[in-house]
Amino acid sequence: MSDEQPVDIYPSMSVVKAQDADKNSKIEPLQLGKRLKEIRIASGLTLEEASKRTGLARSTLSKIENEQISPTFQAMQKLALGLEVDIPQLFEPPKQIAATGRRDITRRGQGKAHPTTTYEHELLATQLTNKKMMPFKSRVRARSLEDYPDWIRHDGEEFLLVLDGEIVFYSEFYEPVVLLEGDSVYYDANMGHMLISNSVHDALILWVTAS
Repeated sequence: MSDEQPVDIYPSMSVVKAQDADKNSKIEPLQLGKRLKEIRIASGLTLEEASKRTGLARSTLSKIENEQISPTFQAMQKLALGLEVDIPQLFEPPKQIAATGRRDITRRGQGKAHPTTTYEHELLATQLTNKKMMPFKSRVRARSLEDYPDWIRHDGEEFLLVLDGEIVFYSEFYEPVVLLEGDSVYYDANMGHMLISNSVHDALILWVTAS
């Protein structure tokens, strides 16, 4: 028989997480009450609402969140069910998001010009590299589908907002739609798409492409 003594984690709910596989690495305790509060707030729930969902008294939830009492395993089951999470998620430390401090300001009219036969693009936030989004403003020169040799397709998703004028947005799987100033469309850029200006002057749009 083994000499190891069984450990019951439920009465005290003392939980630890190893930082890595190195046996010499530090082990930090997880504050269960703090974790429960973060889950509740992330779900947009007040203590009263969480109480109704879990069946636990509001005062009990408050004491758990403030580390004044440790929940029983039965209470943990109610919490997981009411907060719509799995019990293991209650023991996961919150992910630390490191702020990179990146910022790029583009003054009006000072973006990088990139003209084409159908658009006059002004690229924004050009000082930042490895961006997850590519924002740019465009003057829509095209007035007819004949101005395009073929559908435009590329990886990622796009958001388009009409800043001035009127455009007709064509897409491969949908009927053409007229978009006026203030209208927007979000679409899969792998789907063939193109647009023309319906205005007397070139329409102005904001485009954001995400990978």
